[in-house]
Amino acid sequence: MADTDLLTRTTTPEPRMLPSNLEAEAAFLGAVLIDNRVIEELPVNLTPAHFFEPIHGRIYERILQLLDRKAVVTPVTLRPYFESDEALKELGGVAYLARLTADGQGLLAPRELAEQIYELALLRELVAVGRNLVENAMDTSESVAPLEQIERAEAALYNVAEGAGSQSEAQGFSTATRTAIAAIEKALNSGGHISGKTTGLTSVNEKIGGLHDSDLIILAGRPGMGKTSLVTNIAFNAADRIRRDRLDGIPDEKSVGAACAFFSLEMSADQLATRILAEQSGISSEALRMGKISRDDFQKLSFASQTLADLPLYIDDTPALTIAALRARARRLKRRHNIGLIVVDYLQLLQGTGRAGDNRVNEISEISRGLKTLAKELSLPVIALSQLSRAVEQREDKRPQLSDLRESGSIEQDADMVWFVYREDYYVAAKEPKQPTEGDDAKTHEAHATWQQEMERVYGLAELIVAKQRHGATGKVRMRFEARITRFSDLASDDLRANSYDDGD
Repeated sequence: MADTDLLTRTTTPEPRMLPSNLEAEAAFLGAVLIDNRVIEELPVNLTPAHFFEPIHGRIYERILQLLDRKAVVTPVTLRPYFESDEALKELGGVAYLARLTADGQGLLAPRELAEQIYELALLRELVAVGRNLVENAMDTSESVAPLEQIERAEAALYNVAEGAGSQSEAQGFSTATRTAIAAIEKALNSGGHISGKTTGLTSVNEKIGGLHDSDLIILAGRPGMGKTSLVTNIAFNAADRIRRDRLDGIPDEKSVGAACAFFSLEMSADQLATRILAEQSGISSEALRMGKISRDDFQKLSFASQTLADLPLYIDDTPALTIAALRARARRLKRRHNIGLIVVDYLQLLQGTGRAGDNRVNEISEISRGLKTLAKELSLPVIALSQLSRAVEQREDKRPQLSDLRESGSIEQDADMVWFVYREDYYVAAKEPKQPTEGDDAKTHEAHATWQQEMERVYGLAELIVAKQRHGATGKVRMRFEARITRFSDLASDDLRANSYDDGD
């Protein structure tokens, strides 16, 4: 029996304390109370949740609130907020606030103290992730899905890497309002119409206010409408804007551009690159593919490719991705390249986890929920392309409606915005009557002349129909589409066709 006890004692590890340094926390708070300017020069984004001692976290939170009101914070100005704090009474009451500033040691190295508090908080989060990972991995019941556990563990590790793991609890209203005010300030500085990331299209920005963080945007249309072209234009515009802003010394958080991750499940990376090069060089993408270009065109192409060499646009053309794999790849791109926009082309080519069985509607619901969760988790906009049902083709008016979204009503439910691309010239071109010849009657000539007039009216026009928008009104935005180089752009101010339809509601 004695041998068994000895074995137990030697193999059971001593309980270990979580990583923390209460003295460092106290010294840092003392430094801030002596000199409030310390907070302005912190090397890390230190929050109340990073403090191990709860009373230290509450003191720091109150300091931030008072500084936000432009107040001077000292032990005296803090006193009224902590006189009835039971936890502080155990440390000696409000006299503890004065003791924090007693020796001023924290002023010798406040930046280093802040870094240590932050890093120890991340280590505690890592301990929690590891503990949960071990507990879940020891569960061998049939209901356990190992790949799902890996995805959850990777998500938790991503949060720790971003310093967000300790902030997963409910946030105070003051924190939420600061974020909202920052977005409003960005809209004001941009000229009053962009509070999110730019699409590069002024008319679209004015309608939606830019692409907002945490939003899932569904862009749908029938084949041939230019869905991929439009989303490629938007991804390029956002990435090019942040590239130019970086060259001008503008920090990423002040830019309306964004590094972009483009998950292309249909087209290869080089096909997408060809489209972008065609748009930027003004050379037909068909001519590029077939090599029918002149030496001058090749020089234009070379110049465009050199200009775009450092474009922060990352293309993943892995086919048949699952929603779990896409989310894992997106997290890595966020960590490595600080992406601010994700594009998925297209939603129906993604796969679910397989739990939905043969029910495609349930699988699409799982995918759309997963994309919305990803947008919130990484705090960036996600644009996902979607197919439309053939019901559009059976109607006289071919403009899409929300009921045309294919396979699942949950796509409409999960989306913050739903856009449809519609090009009337595509349908008018398909109705071209017989080409008249010299011997044909007047009716045939008249029919073709009428068709030509109609084609001239709609040629190169495209509509972006905003069918759902949580942040504002729905309606239509008219754009120009150049099929030769697959580019969408704003209509010229003197183009009378811009006013040929009513706006919608």
